[in-house]
Amino acid sequence: MVGTNHAQGITQMTYFRATGRRSLSSPIGLNCAFMGEENSGPLWGGRFGSSPAEAFERLNASIPFDVRLAPHDIRGSIAHAKMLGAQGIVTERESAELVRGLEMVLGEVEAGEFSWVLSDEDVHTAVERRLREHVGDVALKLHTGRSRNDQVALDLHLFVREAAEGIRRGVLAAMRALVDVAEANREVVLPGYTHLQRAQPILLGHHLLAHFWALERDRRRLEAAGEAANRSPLGAAALGGTPHPIDPALTARELGMEP
Repeated sequence: MVGTNHAQGITQMTYFRATGRRSLSSPIGLNCAFMGEENSGPLWGGRFGSSPAEAFERLNASIPFDVRLAPHDIRGSIAHAKMLGAQGIVTERESAELVRGLEMVLGEVEAGEFSWVLSDEDVHTAVERRLREHVGDVALKLHTGRSRNDQVALDLHLFVREAAEGIRRGVLAAMRALVDVAEANREVVLPGYTHLQRAQPILLGHHLLAHFWALERDRRRLEAAGEAANRSPLGAAALGGTPHPIDPALTARELGMEP
């Protein structure tokens, strides 16, 4: 984090020199006009005079497979919206409106009622489009103080944390089943094999517990993966921080993560 803090300091000094501001203690005015209807094309489309071919659009869109990230993306945005309000980057009313709209979108996703559109390109744009339909132009302020890099990294951390825990529970259930069968068949003997040849008589329980210990190693790996994923990646924005007075630790706590 030393490198990130150093880069953030450089970014802030550059900002102060360019604007004449002396600190970041007061909210920074947001100009959302650039995200209005007149510039409703793809985020990367600034240098292009026309849209890509339909075949390329289908090839490039990640919507068909990253929809599974939607609940995590929305929960991350809810935490971010709360932080923006707490830090005075947006007003408390705007923060509450963003949270309300995002909770509506989350409800649609969880109920299977969300309409996915291929032209949205990715899950982040789809969520922001639907949020704006619910709450209007205040939705344009949601992305303040973070980048797509932040958003993608956070979504993946949350996804892996949840997936690791779900798989870990399944592994534990399989381990318990192996123990149950081993205990119920203490006297059962079967041939043990080596190099596809019968080698020694062994107990069924011993054979099953060999798999138990292999699964125990997997369980520990999953716990390590979940612990690593529970570390929040937020704060660097696109590269070296943001001039907005964000509080990444606050957002992390809201998500139950380590900052």
